[in-house]
Amino acid sequence: MNATLERLPRDALTELASKALQTYGLKQDDARSTAEVLVLADMFGLHTHGVSRVQSYGERMEIGGINAAARPAIENVAPSISRLDGQNGVGPLVGQAALQEAIRLARTTGLGAVFARASNHFGPISPYAYMAAQQGFASFICSNASTTIAPWGGREARLGNSPLGFGVPNPEGDPFLVDMAMSVVARAKIRNALRSGESIPATWATDKQGRATTDPQMALDGFLMAIGGHKGYGLALVVDLLAGLLSGASFLTHVRSWSAEPEQPQDLGHLFLLIDTARLGTAGWLAGRMRDFFRILHDTPPADPASPVLVPGEIELTKFRQAEAEGVEVEAAALRHIKSRMQKA
Repeated sequence: MNATLERLPRDALTELASKALQTYGLKQDDARSTAEVLVLADMFGLHTHGVSRVQSYGERMEIGGINAAARPAIENVAPSISRLDGQNGVGPLVGQAALQEAIRLARTTGLGAVFARASNHFGPISPYAYMAAQQGFASFICSNASTTIAPWGGREARLGNSPLGFGVPNPEGDPFLVDMAMSVVARAKIRNALRSGESIPATWATDKQGRATTDPQMALDGFLMAIGGHKGYGLALVVDLLAGLLSGASFLTHVRSWSAEPEQPQDLGHLFLLIDTARLGTAGWLAGRMRDFFRILHDTPPADPASPVLVPGEIELTKFRQAEAEGVEVEAAALRHIKSRMQKA
């Protein structure tokens, strides 16, 4: 990332982001819930999904694309299953509501599944998986997205770069966290290459005719490539079936484009599936098995001695601890925007 970064204490950044979101119409508690997710993203080093999103979320609220007054409504449909109507609210607020309902269900029955609809971009998945893991819950979380990927063998975008993630708690150490989207890389990396005047690998994207390209502009005009070719295509469809179709949200080409129609509701869908690990064994039992699991991976002889084998989530959690100790890195441009909103408070 070429952006200039500054550091702020976690609480101070959360308060600033919360107040900035309130200037766009969010109530104090809703703004705080939203800010917590965005600040966690920055703490994990995921700056494209951190407080830099305050401006884009806010601009959509100003033009009616996101309902700042939304009150997510929950309908319990089975002992372990709830539906959540996000009422076109800001995504992290809907995500937090879905997470808390999934925790409630899992505490009661051992398993909690919440299908959310009428939502928007809800940030990265890792903050939600981390919060769940801190309370002893394993998680599978996914969301659909607006179309940027062509079906395998096609030359029109029909499915989204839908993210999915997993988390497993570790009573004696860092949880296991996986957070990934369905494309080889995010569009942000292609935009960065375009700004830098650099070419991109031919495995990242295709042009609008569906042919692999190394030209970032042609890639932005074309389609992202799914991870694993036809296998990634299938996995992306599974995410959209679970998060979009089964939740009652829009799916595939029915999802509105944030960039092309920012004033329209996206109607994104999410799935939060949580497991209460305490139902499977004691904290000591889980800690011992997680310790052995991590040891097996860490003891793998590395192909490059300078690059030891890592467990997913380790890089992000190392950044998280650094942010706790030294302050959260945040893009200077995002911070300027947030502070400029303070003048409107």
